[in-house]
Amino acid sequence: MPRAVRATILQPDPQVPADRFGAWLASNRVLVRAVPLWQRPVPDVGSLGDGVIVLGGRMSAHDTAEHPWIEPLKQFMVDAVDAGIPLLGICLGHQLLAEAFGGTVTVRHPGGGEHGACRITWHEAALDDPLLGRLAEQGHSLLPESHDDAVTVLPPGAVPLASSAAYPHQAFRIGSAVGVQFHPEASPELMGRWAELGGGDGRALRRAMQAQDTEVSRNGRLIAQAFCGQLRSRSLAA
Repeated sequence: MPRAVRATILQPDPQVPADRFGAWLASNRVLVRAVPLWQRPVPDVGSLGDGVIVLGGRMSAHDTAEHPWIEPLKQFMVDAVDAGIPLLGICLGHQLLAEAFGGTVTVRHPGGGEHGACRITWHEAALDDPLLGRLAEQGHSLLPESHDDAVTVLPPGAVPLASSAAYPHQAFRIGSAVGVQFHPEASPELMGRWAELGGGDGRALRRAMQAQDTEVSRNGRLIAQAFCGQLRSRSLAA
């Protein structure tokens, strides 16, 4: 009998949960262990299971004094890639992944960030990517965005996978890891809550996201399903 497929979710911020990814992983029979980084240390790579998701957070990738787990998390990402473990970094996770491998993140980017549903353009390399290939077949995908910081220089050796009208580095792969600036896990309710936490109009954003949620949720679910496929492949190979 094959062993259970397992994944670890690292959560930097109590206000930035896995949201819809939790149900999507469960529906694909993936057992999930969540690690709240404000309460528990960065785990050992050997304890991850078949893959790891690093979520976003309201802090920046440079807030190392306030959040001492940031530097250990960056080393953890390098170790995970060295071990060939599938890793998905979302928003802050994407930015930390870039810096862990020698890229650059600009905090409070002068472009003003992106908030709401944004159109992502896939690069040709994404067509063959095991995580993003099904979405890339569309050429463009609508996905939630909530960021003011941005990756401005990709790490050496990174493969760029997507861009938006405002920011060129929306997704990249380096080894077994993919970073995405957008939030494939975020529901309209969560997007509205983030807007309110930032002093914005949460009700308006929630309504706007609900109006586009058929496409947005489909795109997020495709990424979750592809990630589960990677986990299952690793589990079978173990």
